[in-house]
Order: sequence, then structure tokens, then C-alpha cells
Amino acid sequence: MGKIKYLIYSLVFLGGLFFLLSPEVLPNNTQLKEVFNSTPQNDIIVIFNSGGWGDTPLREAQDFAPIIQGIQDTVSQWGYSSIVVPYERTEGSLLGKISGAKETFQLFRKQAEDFSRDIDDFLNKNPGKKIIIAGLCNGGIFTNRVMESVPNRIKNRVYAIEVGVPFWEETSNSDNIIIVNDKEEDPLFRGEAKILFSTLFKGMSKWFLAKISGESVSLAQFFYMPGHQYSWGEVQPEVVSFLERKLR
Repeated sequence: MGKIKYLIYSLVFLGGLFFLLSPEVLPNNTQLKEVFNSTPQNDIIVIFNSGGWGDTPLREAQDFAPIIQGIQDTVSQWGYSSIVVPYERTEGSLLGKISGAKETFQLFRKQAEDFSRDIDDFLNKNPGKKIIIAGLCNGGIFTNRVMESVPNRIKNRVYAIEVGVPFWEETSNSDNIIIVNDKEEDPLFRGEAKILFSTLFKGMSKWFLAKISGESVSLAQFFYMPGHQYSWGEVQPEVVSFLERKLR
């Protein structure tokens, strides 16, 4: 029994050491860099930040893509042209996931500061452009951190739409940020431990069984949390009102 405990402690220690000392592997965000290194014809750049790991392509983001489309349609009705580009927070490899986890635990401090500098550089070179950063869940936390790092001189040209932000993130008082949460229904916003742990356990179990069966699946596919889904119809009134104040 003593040898087994020693083995377990050793594995935990080595795992923790590997986690802390593993090299940083972050996404290239090639598409975003191409836009930021050019002079786009569009008036507004909409930055898409998915939930979870932050590596879900827009075409697969059934939970957030309709809201992004709603934002685009709204600004189009007011005569603005826009382009949507993703910001990926996590690279797909094992080391990438470890780097993503470390950034998440640190509330995206480094990534947010780096990205805010990129935004500052882009807007200084393109004085007529505006940026809307839209984030879901963890993407909302990242968006919040970016807005905290954005220099004051460009804050009137950068707006944030944060949807389904978890309970541990502090609400921002910035006039250029809107946080949309369903306080009555979303257990992640209310911090309901029983539902959160139940969802985590069920999701991990289903993912593990799928992996044993040889299926190629992502962990995020198995985490369905009732009440944490937001449709464009639900968030539209608040989001449109916010954008109208800022853009019209």
C-alpha cells in the first residue's frame, strides 16, 4: 500500500512539474495577423472568441455563430461593412492544451496584453476602423481582460460583447463593454456547484467512453449545460441597444 501511495504522489508531482515547466505553445492566429497587417476595406473588425478552449472554428460554433451573424447583420443595416476573424486561445496539441490551461488559470494575462498591443498598433495605422470583440463564456473572460489592457487613447473605438460569462469573473464597469447573462437560468453564471460538477462528471465519462471506442472527438462536444445556451433572439435587444449607442 505504501509503495502505491508513493507512486501516486510521484506521478502527481511529476505531472505538476511538467505542467509548470512545459514550453509555451500558443496559436499563430494567422488569419487575424493577415487582417491586422493589411488595410482592410471593412469599417468594423469583429473578433470571434469561442467558449471552452477557444479553438472552435466559427463554422462549427453552433452556440455562438448565430450571435456573431446577428452582430454583422445589425451593423450592416446601419451602413457599416464588417469582417469576422477568429482569435484562437489554444493550439490543438498536448503542449498547446497545457499552455492554454496555464493561460486560463492566469486569466489570460499574457495573451490579453499581447492582443491589446496588436489592437493598438492596428488602430493607430487605421484611424477610420473600429473593433468589436465578442466572446462566449471563457471567451468572455478573455475579452474582459483585453479591454482592461486596451490603451485609453483607442478605447472609444474598441467595444466588447461578453455572453455567458462565468460567476468568478468580476463585472466590468466600462461603458464600452456589455455583459449579457441570463441570471435566472445560467448555472455557470450563478455558480451552482451541483450542476457544474454533474456536467463535468458526465461530460468526462462520455468523452472517455468515446475515446475507448476509437472515436475522434473533442472534449467540448460532451459538455452540455442546461441554461448556458444563448440564442441571438435572447441577446438581441441588449446587444442592438448597446451597438446603437456606440455606433450611431
